[in-house]
Amino acid sequence: MVIILAALSFGCANPAANKPKATVGNAEPEKAATNTGATERLAITPENSKVEFVAAKVTRSHNGSFKRFAGTIDLVNSAVEGSRVTIDIEAGSVVTDEDALTKHLQTPDFFDVAKYPKATFTSTKIEAANAAGATHNVSGNFELHGVKKSITFPATIQVAADSVTVNAEFAINRKDFGVVFQNKTDDLIRDGVVIKLSLKVPRAKP
Repeated sequence: MVIILAALSFGCANPAANKPKATVGNAEPEKAATNTGATERLAITPENSKVEFVAAKVTRSHNGSFKRFAGTIDLVNSAVEGSRVTIDIEAGSVVTDEDALTKHLQTPDFFDVAKYPKATFTSTKIEAANAAGATHNVSGNFELHGVKKSITFPATIQVAADSVTVNAEFAINRKDFGVVFQNKTDDLIRDGVVIKLSLKVPRAKP
């Protein structure tokens, strides 16, 4: 019995433990994108980007992703600061490394995709940074499971002649967004979830 309890307690390292934690606060006012001659609107699609996550219980971790999403980068004057990112994610397109878990996440126990079909992110500020290898801090409103809050996370963003790339890996607390399994089993699910974003969005050729 002691061995079983030890395995449950220490069998899986927390994947969110060594990741930067997003700062979470009240949702911020959102400004509409300004379409000027210096603004390029670039399309975020599943063909050029990935939205992935890692969640865990005490015994093991699970890799997951969302297969359907759409968004835009409004790139202003070919610069990161002052630009804007929006993305809509279809919650029902979640896929994990276990079919049973995929189906369970779609139910009211977790994402409740019938009631909350979309998760959305709209940036409100992008600032230069130089911490933990990131080039920028991205702030914006994130809505998940019917809860809308402001989050700030580090990202590495590069603007090239042919594309804009964004890479970010950070942790959020699922309970901040009301994703709680209403069962004692929730005690065995880790609160931290790692979000992994990988975007390489093409720019139009001059």
